[in-house]
Amino acid sequence: MSDILHRIGAMAFPEDVYATLTTTDGLARWWTADTKGDSDPGGVVAFRFGEAGGFDMKVLEARPSELVRWEVVDGPEEWIGTQIRFDLKREGEWTIILFRHEGWREQVEFMHHCSTKWATFLMSLKSLVETGQGQPAPYDVRVSNWH
Repeated sequence: MSDILHRIGAMAFPEDVYATLTTTDGLARWWTADTKGDSDPGGVVAFRFGEAGGFDMKVLEARPSELVRWEVVDGPEEWIGTQIRFDLKREGEWTIILFRHEGWREQVEFMHHCSTKWATFLMSLKSLVETGQGQPAPYDVRVSNWH
C-alpha cells in the first residue's frame, strides 16, 4: 500500500479550516464547485469534475477542529477503498493541515497525477481560509493533459 502525504499551514483558526472540510458549501469553494450530498458522519458527499468524472466519499469521522476522514466508495478503480484524512493542529498563528490519501494498492501514474492535484487543491484551501477565495474546479490549476 502507498499513501499521498502533504503538510500545509494556513493563517486561520482550526474551526474555520474544519468548516471548509465539513460543509458542502465549504468543500465547493476549494475542491470542486460541483459538490453535493450529506457531509455529516455516515453521509456521502459527491464530488464531480465535469467530463473527468468524480468521486463519492463516505464521511467516516469528523472531530471539530481536529480531524476529518473519508472513504472513497465510488470513482476511479484506483481510488475505491482508499481513505482521505485531514488532521488539524494549531501551531502559533498557524493551523497545520496534515493530509493523507491512504491505501493506494500500487504506485501507478495516476497516483503521481493525483498527488500533484491534491497539492494544488490544498493551496486552494489555504487561499480560501486566508483570503476568502479558493480555486475549486473548474477554476483550478491545470497540471497536465489529464487536467
